Amino acid sequence: MEVFTYKGISAGKYVEGEIEALNQDEASFKLKEQKVIITNLIKTKKKKGETKEKAKGKGFSLFGKKKIKVEDILIFSKQFATMVKAGLPILQTLAMLRDQLESPALKEVLEDIRKSLEGGVTLSKCFEKYPQHFDNVYVNLIKAGEASGKLDIFLLKIVDDLEKKEKIKKKIKGALMYPGIMFTTAMVVSAFMLIKVVPVFAEMYSGMGLDLPKPTAIIMGISDFLRGTGGKILFLALVGGYLLFKYLTTKNATIQYKWHKQVLKLPVFGDLILKSLIAQISLIMGNLSAAGVNLLESIEIAKSVSKNVVVTEALENVKKGVFSGETLTKLFLKEPLFPPTFSQLVSVGEQTGQLDEMFNSVARYYESEFDTAVNNMSSLIEPIMIVFMGVMIGGLMIAMYSPIFNVGAIMGG
Repeated sequence: MEVFTYKGISAGKYVEGEIEALNQDEASFKLKEQKVIITNLIKTKKKKGETKEKAKGKGFSLFGKKKIKVEDILIFSKQFATMVKAGLPILQTLAMLRDQLESPALKEVLEDIRKSLEGGVTLSKCFEKYPQHFDNVYVNLIKAGEASGKLDIFLLKIVDDLEKKEKIKKKIKGALMYPGIMFTTAMVVSAFMLIKVVPVFAEMYSGMGLDLPKPTAIIMGISDFLRGTGGKILFLALVGGYLLFKYLTTKNATIQYKWHKQVLKLPVFGDLILKSLIAQISLIMGNLSAAGVNLLESIEIAKSVSKNVVVTEALENVKKGVFSGETLTKLFLKEPLFPPTFSQLVSVGEQTGQLDEMFNSVARYYESEFDTAVNNMSSLIEPIMIVFMGVMIGGLMIAMYSPIFNVGAIMGG
């Protein structure tokens, strides 16, 4: 029999010791049966340099200077969950992933996490040092995995949560991309015609001494305005207005609240944004509830999902009500932001005592509603944007050529 030294996490506490087994695989199996999450497992040979390495690791700090993409975090989380599920020790897994990943910034973060873990810090505390990359939900689910001895299950929940968030973001971006491209194209083509093409027509018509139709005269006036000082003033006014708007909606609480409230009332887009937020909030609360996180803390963490202060305020009101002893169903019904369907589904969860499963069902329901809303919006916007481009560019062309048509009609008469 071989003797193996192990380090790991059991019931949320850091543990270490020795275990006898025929080989490393059997040692790993025995520890998993004891509900120990293995962080390190080696044949017994005392390592003199270990203490120095621990001390060296503690001084590391990234200061958040380097950018780590969400995609990098997602890829790391998937690989981490798969390797932990396969029974690999966590320290070994982190070292392997550090060497495999492409992002230099994430490599540094993982090395620091690995060294902290080797030094006796719990895994959740290691990740907690980087809130800019691993949010409250991520850390709390790892904490729940440590406490229950089912880290692999909760890591898979993290991956599911990250994938769904990214899916929603990509769908919103995809839905807005087509109208955005169409609108930008229409504006660029119109601006080009007004600045470069219209002056050519203006010069031609002035030489012919024609009486211009009113639409043509208006377009020529706009062209003169844009090419002169007026165009520069308009450009600076638009840029200044945008920067002022961004500042006020970020720094002024009253204006920010009014704007965020208006965003949720936008035709088509407001409904889309709200459904995506409800889906994300439900998914997070379901996962946290399954992880054993208390309801008040779950709501507090769910607040961080939304950057919309109206949604955040609604969740804060619900949290205060829970603290006072009211049921979730009544509290969500009081908030007009949450649809009656949401409250009804939560009510079923409260009555059956399976709130985590019901929140996950709510998340699936609103994800489906969100997908339908995106598809409806895409089919609605496409013809609107085609008509918009036709009116903008076609209107300009007709207005500029109408004097020629009039000359042709006079000469033909």
